[in-house]
Amino acid sequence: MADISLPKPVKLFVGIISCNNELLADVESLLVKRFGEVDMKSEIIPFNFTDYYTKDMGASLSRQFICFRKLINPEELPAIKIWTNKLEDKFRHNREFEVIRPINLDPGYLTHCNLILASTKDYYHRIHLQGGIYAEVTLFYQHEVFKNLPWTYPDFQTEEYKNFFLKVRAVYAKDISNN
Repeated sequence: MADISLPKPVKLFVGIISCNNELLADVESLLVKRFGEVDMKSEIIPFNFTDYYTKDMGASLSRQFICFRKLINPEELPAIKIWTNKLEDKFRHNREFEVIRPINLDPGYLTHCNLILASTKDYYHRIHLQGGIYAEVTLFYQHEVFKNLPWTYPDFQTEEYKNFFLKVRAVYAKDISNN
């Protein structure tokens, strides 16, 4: 029998999807107030992998990933997903925007071996964490690259995303060694 050990801290990130690139900076400032200083963020990436969001969010969507300096306990992910859903609702009910859903927030975390996304949707490859929040291993790290799983979203399968998260993983490796 192996001894029980607590998990190491993980690198929190939030993916933001919006049809309004100016809104990305507003959302980032709200995320910083909640999660602290940003240490990495991606370029603004066109999000044209699906039309799933078009009805509520409009066309010409963009995505940006924001990563935070402070490492978190992975057990915080359900509370973070609940908070980001409430933030989405505030923007949804604002009535200032031309679309029903001005932002989509996808929190997750990165470890030395995988990338985890939080979800409110149950499915065969997701594990319930707490309060209706599920976790999904979206990418795994092996032989110095991130690899897909059968359910990995098309955007997360791109080299652009994987290369960004390789950079995040390098920062995380330094962070965890200092922790």
